[in-house]
Amino acid sequence: MKPILKTKKTRPAVFKFLLTVFCLLFFITLTPVLVKAEAPDKDATELLEKFGNAMANVADRVKPAVVNISTTRTVKTPRLPFFDDPFFKRFFGEGLNTPQKRKVTNLGSGVIASPDGYIITNNHVIEGAEDIIVRLSDNKEMKGKVVGFDSRTDIAIIKINETNLPTITWTDSDKLRVGEVVLAVGNPYGLNQTITMGIISALGRSGMGITDYENFIQTDAAINPGNSGGALVNIKGEFIGINTAIFSTSGGYQGIGFAIPSNMVKNVMDSIINQGKVVRGWLGVQVQPITADLMKQFGLKDENGALLVDVVEGGPAEKGGLKRGDVILEFDGKKVESPSGLKNAVASTKPKQVVQIKIFRDGSLLTAKVTIGELPTETQVVASISVDNSLKGVAVQELTEDYLQKLNMTKKIKGVVVNNIEEDSPALAILMKGDIIMEINRKPVTSVKEYNEVVSAIEKTKDILILIVRGGSSQYMTIPGK
Repeated sequence: MKPILKTKKTRPAVFKFLLTVFCLLFFITLTPVLVKAEAPDKDATELLEKFGNAMANVADRVKPAVVNISTTRTVKTPRLPFFDDPFFKRFFGEGLNTPQKRKVTNLGSGVIASPDGYIITNNHVIEGAEDIIVRLSDNKEMKGKVVGFDSRTDIAIIKINETNLPTITWTDSDKLRVGEVVLAVGNPYGLNQTITMGIISALGRSGMGITDYENFIQTDAAINPGNSGGALVNIKGEFIGINTAIFSTSGGYQGIGFAIPSNMVKNVMDSIINQGKVVRGWLGVQVQPITADLMKQFGLKDENGALLVDVVEGGPAEKGGLKRGDVILEFDGKKVESPSGLKNAVASTKPKQVVQIKIFRDGSLLTAKVTIGELPTETQVVASISVDNSLKGVAVQELTEDYLQKLNMTKKIKGVVVNNIEEDSPALAILMKGDIIMEINRKPVTSVKEYNEVVSAIEKTKDILILIVRGGSSQYMTIPGK
């Protein structure tokens, strides 16, 4: 039948029609997906390209203001004790064991602080240097001279005779945030103008034992030997700190570096340049952190604050009414979270400035007004006296209240501090720099004058019995006669 024949003829046509429609719908649906898949890749590439260009622009702005610093100094090789034996002297002569001198070179970095040639670096970069050579970004080399240094923060200022030098814009390091992207610029292993990138890993790091005043920026930007004194900058190319130290068990980069924040650097630099020394505030207290046990004993809500364990007689704190057992919670309107935070806050306060200190005493909150004093400057090395006994070549200085505070010693002791020991001194392997000498041959030594009197009377061949304090502990030791 025709109707049946018509039906058989139209089936292939209908099938082809439906197949065509399905294919068109499939491609119409698929095409936008393919286009959309390409769009994010393109956007990501453009974003990375913009980020890379931005970092390159920052590097271009910063690199000219970072210099290479190389120093040289003369050191003596130590004497070998067995060459003092008469047997060796008989066959090899007297001059065989004479200390040999040699030149040692040290490499570091620096940041140009002003167009007229002031350069910031670390004190450990230029310490003991006889010659300082500064290499600019254009490879021009110039001699540098030390303007001043501060071992308590490991900051030093040097000067070169040059003008119109490129500098870096400074920013307020108190406004930094953990997670910010940063760049470290310096000369690791002498590789000039090296840039590394990372983030700010932490802020306010202290208790590291690196310097006396610590408020470090921690970063994972690669920092290696030679980076010391170089710049740490933010993504705007603004100076936020001086690269100073690394935490490493191998001597190289392990992802933890430390930089001195720009605000601390500026305070020290301005003080050295304008006043010729570092001026710091002084409160006259010894403090310790609040532990969980102490928090309960003193009735505190948390472990923030600094507990006074000693108050210097006649010092600013005592005059302001502070007492042992007080807990300092605020200093000049800012919360005190730890002893190191209080120490840094006091040091950055100008002497003679009156500040309000909020304390917790016997369950009550009190406010005291204290006039900040000036921290005594570091005692200089006293030249070793000319003697011909086993203390030859040992230089000492007066023991000050400030030095005892640095050692966190509450015990009132008297003595002198070993400041330097020459390489050829018989006491070199026995005494250490920083030892406090209290007695010599059972005679008290309470001043440099008494030390000189006692030591001058000791004969060359006599053994010397000495009482010292080292690491907070007292101990007797003997230095054999010559």
